[in-house]
Amino acid sequence: MDEIRRRDPRREWVARNRLHPEHARALAEQGGGATSEWLGPQGVMRKNPHAIGFMGPNGVKRIDRSGAQQGGRVSGAAHQAALDRRRIVTIEAPAFLVAVVPELSGGRLSSHDKDLLGLARRLADADPDHPGAVLAVVFGEHKEDSFGEAGIDRVLHFGDEAYAGFAPEARLAALMAVERELAPRHWLLPDSPLGGADLGRRLALRLGERPATGVWQVEGDGEAALGWRCTARGAAESLDIQRPLPRVALALSECAEPVDETRHAAEPLSLMAAVPRALSRIEDLGQVAVDPAGVALAEAEFILSGGNGVKDWDAFHHAAKVLGATEGASRVAVDDGFMARDRQVGATGTWVTARVYLAAGISGAIQHLQGIQSCDKVVAINMDPGCDMIKRADLAVIGDAGEILSALVAKVEQQRGGQRDAA
Repeated sequence: MDEIRRRDPRREWVARNRLHPEHARALAEQGGGATSEWLGPQGVMRKNPHAIGFMGPNGVKRIDRSGAQQGGRVSGAAHQAALDRRRIVTIEAPAFLVAVVPELSGGRLSSHDKDLLGLARRLADADPDHPGAVLAVVFGEHKEDSFGEAGIDRVLHFGDEAYAGFAPEARLAALMAVERELAPRHWLLPDSPLGGADLGRRLALRLGERPATGVWQVEGDGEAALGWRCTARGAAESLDIQRPLPRVALALSECAEPVDETRHAAEPLSLMAAVPRALSRIEDLGQVAVDPAGVALAEAEFILSGGNGVKDWDAFHHAAKVLGATEGASRVAVDDGFMARDRQVGATGTWVTARVYLAAGISGAIQHLQGIQSCDKVVAINMDPGCDMIKRADLAVIGDAGEILSALVAKVEQQRGGQRDAA
């Protein structure tokens, strides 16, 4: 009797519904830990050919070993359990250093930063007999508390106000101090317009190196410094250029897989010698006020997206203006003519990487969930507590989208009015 397999129809349904919070756990129970297959209701093993990866927004296949595929996410407890199962790695005496200068957009590691750290991890771990360490050089204030999960062994933090904002000369002086004292084997910076591309070129010029820019692939055994070759995009991205990997490389997003199997020490590090103060010829006047309506969806940090559940679109536009959010929409809202086609979010529209994605009245079609899978926090407002968007959301509000947005706008205006009165 003990050998008879008892069916649990509900667990089988959960295993088939990859948007369910318990999907990963149920799938592991039925498939023996293999998230790519499970026992179907007719006793036949079913396999998901897409479970091992998915196509990213730039056409590169990404592999997600966390069990959260195509917009679905595991529960918080399962996510923490996955983190606890990671192998802890501590490198006491590294043979060399690979220095990474992440941009920390919004105070946290971006997906571009994590891809860059994955590349640095490959360079550092190529020779098991003489492993290297990944050094992260961080400027200004940040909110990141998971450097070790991203594959960082040492963290060198320059938190003075002189390095805040756009301060390339002060940051370059700090990087040169790191170069003189620690002499990293490689310098990796993100090739992006947010500051990494400019700082990387300044560093290469100061070091007398010919940098590799637009790097999207690195290959080689890496047993020696000259064992690596990189492939970079050139000629307006019309051809690929291959060359030996230099000391300074500016890499594009998706240049490597992020670290997801190990946790590292992320020990704080400090320089023995003081960093000389650079005479700045640049004055940072702060960020220019930008109309959120003019920000492209792919670059927006905060998106308010409306769907079929939004009935008063004038109130929706007013809410986006008050909240300072970039407007987005589901395909249904676009097809009905309420929003322009360039505001459609999803696999058939625009893939977004917002810090906060507020979905009002969107049920959550699979194409829409694919387009928001890289968003950090998703807030859903919907009348249906069982819709897929509610299951995907980090915070769910059950209710009418128009009423909740109106209450939110009133709360924000009341708070701003109180601040003006206090001033």
